[in-house]
Amino acid sequence: MSTAAHQGTTPPGKGGRRTGDQDQRPDEGRAAQGSTGVRNEDDVVLDRSQSRAVRSRSFRLLGSLIRPNRRQFIWTVLLVVISQAARVAGPAIIAFGIDNALPSLIAGDSLLLWVAGGTYLLAAVLAGVLTAGYLRATARLSQAMLLDLRLRVFRHTQRLSLEFHEKYTSGRIISRQTSDLEALRELLDSGVSSLASGAIFMVFTAVTIFALDWRTGFLILAAAVPMFFLARWYQRHSQLAYRASRVVSAKLIVHFIETMTGIRAVKAFRREAVNARRYDELAEDYRRVTVRSINLNGIFQPGLVLIGNVTVAVVLVFGGFRVLGGSLEVGALLALLLYSKRFFQPVDQMAMFYNSFQSAAAALEKVSGLLEEVPTVRPPQNPVSLPEPRGAIDFHDVQFRYGDGPVVLPTMNLSIRAGETVALVGQTGAGKSTLAKLIARFYDVSDGSLTLDGVDLRELAPDDLRRAVVMVTQEAFLFSGTVAENIALGKPEASREEIVAAARSVGAEEFILDLPEGFDTDVNKRGGRVSAGQRQLISFARAFLADPAVLILDEATSSLDIPSERLVQEGLQKLLGSRTALIIAHRLSTVAIADRVLVVQDGRVVEDGTPNDLIGGSGRFATLHAAWKDSLV
Repeated sequence: MSTAAHQGTTPPGKGGRRTGDQDQRPDEGRAAQGSTGVRNEDDVVLDRSQSRAVRSRSFRLLGSLIRPNRRQFIWTVLLVVISQAARVAGPAIIAFGIDNALPSLIAGDSLLLWVAGGTYLLAAVLAGVLTAGYLRATARLSQAMLLDLRLRVFRHTQRLSLEFHEKYTSGRIISRQTSDLEALRELLDSGVSSLASGAIFMVFTAVTIFALDWRTGFLILAAAVPMFFLARWYQRHSQLAYRASRVVSAKLIVHFIETMTGIRAVKAFRREAVNARRYDELAEDYRRVTVRSINLNGIFQPGLVLIGNVTVAVVLVFGGFRVLGGSLEVGALLALLLYSKRFFQPVDQMAMFYNSFQSAAAALEKVSGLLEEVPTVRPPQNPVSLPEPRGAIDFHDVQFRYGDGPVVLPTMNLSIRAGETVALVGQTGAGKSTLAKLIARFYDVSDGSLTLDGVDLRELAPDDLRRAVVMVTQEAFLFSGTVAENIALGKPEASREEIVAAARSVGAEEFILDLPEGFDTDVNKRGGRVSAGQRQLISFARAFLADPAVLILDEATSSLDIPSERLVQEGLQKLLGSRTALIIAHRLSTVAIADRVLVVQDGRVVEDGTPNDLIGGSGRFATLHAAWKDSLV
């Protein structure tokens, strides 16, 4: 496949540091094991400073999502504020009606009663209309933010280098896109509006209570003290519980995905019972942490209700004696009772959505960490164009290591001429595939330079590199769609005639025409309608249609039977004449078409020559060739 998805990054271990995502690298031991810490996705304890950094990172992400929607955000806030003010006005209007409008009505003047009634009706209508307005505005705002975030996660994950994807399991990435974004959706769709409107309602209610009677206002403040400590207790414990819930949820998803995607291996090795037991354990862990969260809420909500009811009782007793003493009007007492009851209603509602908030906060931490992963292979700042590449490859004092690991390619100097077909052979782990990945720029060299036609790959324009170098791996991945669409992957504008010609050139046309709908057959589920060898032939046709200057075949014939391999070799001989080819193969029959053979051991080229010269010698290639011939016998 083309290297399009892996363009432009800095060398591993040389400026490609990971700046965020405390949950991605548990093995780095970043976190201090202290009782004051909190846990992240990988169950690593973060100290206070690290926890603050994670929260700060999450808030920055949230701010970046709000900025493009500032007007909608401001409009939503205004609707919330005005609607809550209209809701709060009701009891105060009732108090005015009882204490002022009714005495005036008894005296024969009904104007104040009409004013009170009309004002109350207006406030009720405004509260209803504006509440509906801010709910709709919140929905539009949340969906715009979620769309932005969803696109960011997908695009950023694609931009990240191969090194990241080799360490970060696909199940965890899927968890970011599914369960984590779903938790954020639940919060943004309804949780934020409930939390914000509840908080504003409480503030307006408290202000109104103080305006009516400051003594009752201090009673409410006194009741807020135990409510504050109860909320703090719940916050600390539920934060740990919901983070633990996200951890187990991610593990459950990963196990399910790995089992389903590897179902052939599961069936082949009779792993059903073992996998079922592991899934049972994870499901039980998920049930346990969920019950823990529910139990916490079972203490928090009744506690709030108890504080609210006790406060209302105290206000009633205290206010009743004051009414008897003549220092408080009856209407004012009624309003204070209504406000005292209403003051605690949003707290109960906010408690319900605080669960969503904790879950979404944990999800936001993980998503923000993923988005702060830095590609180790970065696009050049001043890209050099190479519109007509010839395919000359040169290694100049190249060294390479994976990340901060040991050097796997010691100092290498190697030149491959344009149009030359070179075979890389050697034992497993010798470094053959590493060389291929460097040429395809899946990784950058750690030291030295690797050039294509004299241009350092780190400076080459990504589009030109993608057109110039194509790599076919032993994993012949087919995307959902037709056979023709899969062949045209590297050249979407290709005509049907070009697609058919590419398939014919590698010997794939015959079996494709035998499929139910020929080239229009939907390969479905990772090419489930074609065999492994047929998938490899389709990937060959895909690469040949792209017509690169450099073609890399990394164990690309491993899935082919002998007749198919011979057929492909015939196609290779026709199509490799004018381009540089790098062939990595354990099957030495494939090496026969090479102009040159490089024997690699421990990251070094220990033999270099034509196939016939090396076979006639007494070196490692001659030994490998003799062993291969014996295996055929």
